[in-house]
Amino acid sequence: MIVRIRPGKLKGTVVPPSSKSQTHRALIAASLADGKSVLGNILLSEDIRATADAMAQLGATVEVSGGEARVSGGQIPQTGKVHLDCGESGSTLRFLIPVALVIHGDAEFTGRGKLMERPLDEYFRIFEEKGIAHTLQDGRLHVKGTLPAGDYVLRGDVSSQFITGLLFALPLAKGDSVIRLSTPLESKGYIAMTLDVLSRFGIGIRMADPMTFEIRGNQTYRPCSMVLEGDHSQAAFYAASNALGSEVAIEGMDWQSLQGDRAMTEVVERLGKNGDVEVDVSDIPDLVPAIAVVAALREGQETRLVNAARLRIKESDRLEAVTLELTKLGARIEAFPDSLTITGVSHFTGGVTDSHNDHRIAMALAIAATRAQGEVIISGAESVQKSYPHFFNDYETLGGQYDEIYDIR
Repeated sequence: MIVRIRPGKLKGTVVPPSSKSQTHRALIAASLADGKSVLGNILLSEDIRATADAMAQLGATVEVSGGEARVSGGQIPQTGKVHLDCGESGSTLRFLIPVALVIHGDAEFTGRGKLMERPLDEYFRIFEEKGIAHTLQDGRLHVKGTLPAGDYVLRGDVSSQFITGLLFALPLAKGDSVIRLSTPLESKGYIAMTLDVLSRFGIGIRMADPMTFEIRGNQTYRPCSMVLEGDHSQAAFYAASNALGSEVAIEGMDWQSLQGDRAMTEVVERLGKNGDVEVDVSDIPDLVPAIAVVAALREGQETRLVNAARLRIKESDRLEAVTLELTKLGARIEAFPDSLTITGVSHFTGGVTDSHNDHRIAMALAIAATRAQGEVIISGAESVQKSYPHFFNDYETLGGQYDEIYDIR
């Protein structure tokens, strides 16, 4: 889908969709619980549908209607190899690899786009240590074996998704386990969210210190009903639009949430002050596209976004995508291996851009269009389906003017 956006600020009230990160976790926990759970305020984006479908393959029943998911878990999956299509969802893939090994023992994972190219080395190293067979060939990952209780050592600076996957699986193992981090933990908010969801579903995990998780084995997930929070990662785009002069009231949010991306409020405040700014994004990598749009219009001032290497292995290489696409709109950005340096200009020009099949790049470009002097054309705008299917409907409700076109010439 190609959209053409005419410049104009946004105004009105918006309720962002439910937290994609919390929904993944709640769906998995509910599917592992022996009984019925109800998850309110759910949105079936492409990523969430991937997790729901995968848990159904692993024995759960997931029914979604009227903004609620009714999950019946604890059922025994069929024998033989189970096939789990993870779409383009890195969370689905990395969370469910250890889960499938502990409850099933024989699973094949596939995906679309660049998903199966994203790093899995942390798991592969563990599999070799624990005697779990694994092959990755032609975009198909086959794992076979039993995830045992025991000691697990992981890096904390690669992706918190590996830690979360083991935190879901190891309570079901036949003995006690310990996860030890060999480097300091990044994306701490995501691990806090994992521990919160696990606690709601009856799973106890003790942090002996910031680098050590102690996990009792033979635990049982209990059913739980909960209402899912609004997504701070999506709300960040409206916070960015407000920093550029729009007037959007963001409702339906828990401003005391464990979601790390609620930090966007504080980042925008920092960017609103005079002087050069450095933002450490190691705990908030998903905010970088939205932050970059705001930083690009801090006229004459420099913003550095540092500790951002992991953004190169997202749906796109987000450091390159942000640099390339905002530069097309007149921004001054220089990309480095693990950072961006942005020198503010007075306005965006308008132009032809591409989402790189990345939902967060598409939304960032739409927000940039609110302060452009000419039309902004975005190819691949359908990528918003991954996390926020009705983004452009909300954008239009807030006064954004866009139409779909079929030729960018």
